[in-house]
Amino acid sequence: MAQATFSVRMDEVLKKQFDTLCQEFGMNASTAINVFARAVVRQRKIPFEISSPESNITREGAMQAFTALRAQAKDNGIADMSLDEINREINLARMEADL
Repeated sequence: MAQATFSVRMDEVLKKQFDTLCQEFGMNASTAINVFARAVVRQRKIPFEISSPESNITREGAMQAFTALRAQAKDNGIADMSLDEINREINLARMEADL
């Protein structure tokens, strides 16, 4: 697949904050933008919310987050993805990050 460059201007402080948060998610900014763009194109809407985990993670909080993610997946029509499909999405995002 041919690659294209996408340049975005943003406030320097915002970029630093975005880079830091992306690292907390385990990805770089380019991967985050690619994940976002793929989801927007696939679903034809802004389909999800990404948030940083709280520092005080409890079992109850984790279960609430998991339940919310399951509901969100169902709302977005992706609740029935197989493990293979999920792994393909993850591998694709990782390959794009390496480019």
